Amino acid sequence: MTTSRLDHVTVVVVTHHSAHCLADLHDLLQSCPHVIISDNASNDGTPDQAQALWPHAQVLPHPSNLGFGAANNRALERVSTPFAFLLNPDCEITIQALLALMDVAHEMPEAALLAPQLVGARGQAEVNYRWPHTWWTSRGPAAEGPACVGFVCGAAMLFRMDRFDAVGFFDENFFLYYEDDDLSLRLFNARLPMVVVPSIQAVHRSRGSVKGHAPWKSEYVRGFHHAQSKLIFEQKHGTLAQARMHRRRLLWSTALALPFRALLFSPKRFCRMWGRWMGLIRWTPHGSN
Repeated sequence: MTTSRLDHVTVVVVTHHSAHCLADLHDLLQSCPHVIISDNASNDGTPDQAQALWPHAQVLPHPSNLGFGAANNRALERVSTPFAFLLNPDCEITIQALLALMDVAHEMPEAALLAPQLVGARGQAEVNYRWPHTWWTSRGPAAEGPACVGFVCGAAMLFRMDRFDAVGFFDENFFLYYEDDDLSLRLFNARLPMVVVPSIQAVHRSRGSVKGHAPWKSEYVRGFHHAQSKLIFEQKHGTLAQARMHRRRLLWSTALALPFRALLFSPKRFCRMWGRWMGLIRWTPHGSN
């Protein structure tokens, strides 16, 4: 019975220098008949190790880093099951929890996307859902039962595949960060429900999916693309003038904070902030030459 239920879902995992995460994914992925690993040019043997662990999986070893959204899209193009479960490599969910999420999906056929409650390694609940911040600021206590929301964090999401025909999947202009904001807002505007189920949990070891040979470079890249994606989102869902104004504010605040990061000698935070600065400096509005 469990196997037949799992036949309806494909688990998609995007990896990038993520070999250290594979063991924690094993209990789930060895039991799921449909698995796609979309690897963004890992240099730590992730694709080969994944194929050895899960011979039934489709492993897509991209020769270059396509970005989070694009790598998910390459996998989603190959999904033939009614559902796809997108899971970050630094997330863990049990078979029972995934099946419970599938049960809720069958009870709510109108829902395009469902998500579990993310919790940290110590069990503390994370804020992985809210309303679109372009509409209003979320307030009040956390959801106590299944609730429609306006944003779901991209770390763990169950897609009902046929509901995405009208909106598409991830916008590949977002290399890293804000691709889930963009997709959630498009679903929200299309009146396609997103449901969070607090009773179903997934453990999220935030920023634990990448463990390359150059951790400071990884922090720089995070800062760079966070800044770039923020401005891409502002221009796409607001106006160019709003994006430019936000860029000016961020440039000033980052310029003021950089010397303090250097004095406090926090290399990771300094590299992340330096990446943010460079991302702001090098941002080019969409459609500009």
